[in-house]
Amino acid sequence: MDNDFRWDFLEISDYFWIIVMFSAAILPFYYAYKDKTSVSLAMVLSLLLVKFIQYFLELFKGGIFSFEPIHLFGLIPSIMNEYVHFHRFITSAWLHANWIHVLSNILVIALVGVPLEQRMGGRRWLAIYFLGFIGGNIAWIITHSDSDIPAIGASGAAFGLLGGYMACWPNDKIEFPLLFLIRAWPVWIIVFIRLGIEIFQIYSIQIETAGDTNIAHMAHLGGFFLAYMFARFIAKGAPSALYDTEQISNNYSRPSEKEEAAIKESFFKDPWSENGTPLSGNSSRILNMLIQEGDELETRRAWLEELAEHTKCPICQSGVVAEVKNNNCKIKCSNSNKHLNWP
Repeated sequence: MDNDFRWDFLEISDYFWIIVMFSAAILPFYYAYKDKTSVSLAMVLSLLLVKFIQYFLELFKGGIFSFEPIHLFGLIPSIMNEYVHFHRFITSAWLHANWIHVLSNILVIALVGVPLEQRMGGRRWLAIYFLGFIGGNIAWIITHSDSDIPAIGASGAAFGLLGGYMACWPNDKIEFPLLFLIRAWPVWIIVFIRLGIEIFQIYSIQIETAGDTNIAHMAHLGGFFLAYMFARFIAKGAPSALYDTEQISNNYSRPSEKEEAAIKESFFKDPWSENGTPLSGNSSRILNMLIQEGDELETRRAWLEELAEHTKCPICQSGVVAEVKNNNCKIKCSNSNKHLNWP
């Protein structure tokens, strides 16, 4: 790698492809903000669009297509002490070596990221994601400071999402492919297995039994632990209470008879019907079961949590979460409590 890298050495065609790639990376977030849709799914689309451009440049390599994004934007530990390369801390997280690489990362970002975003909201989710890839890059630089090989990928960010989820809601169950099964696993089990595999692979490399590998296992650990360290601080004030707060609230007294009556009455005035978007299909069935079986707190909570998984906010169409406080479960909009706070 040329240590004398300068932006003014680039050609006009290089700047064209830089603009194209940055536009592809940013546009999904613009529309997510504009339409108030999922930030985690915008990230998935952003990574895919950038990979498509990478693939296009590799397919038609030569001439005006000779731009090499990994050369310009990949993380190269041996030169990261020079300020002119600091952009690589961020840009490297949008580049991937091949389709398996990017698809394996967006699988985690989608399956773990979407429910985590519903728990903490979009801006806090982005903070956790950012900590993930920054932690991964720092860990890789520290452990491979003399390397001239570019490191790329969102793996550190994906592990950061696992770290953030583990720190805040480890008992949540999410659909995830694990042990050759796709089913709802508790977050702590997913973390235990995935992190255990990473540590075992690092150990195998150290004792020289793993063979050659181009997987940045240390970056995975760095992303996980940095996000884990700061996640609970970031999650304060999120739509969902942290898990220990929820456990404490379960010891509180039951709602009064007057409060119970008000809650049950509100079941017949659901916010979706009142906003002209009545529930249908499976969501309507769950609501009916809630009305019929919502007398007991535990049953009510179960149906409200089920409803939260199958509905969206009637105001902004964002995801919703079920939050437990003072032994009472409510469904809330992941963007704003002013949109939805029911029953």
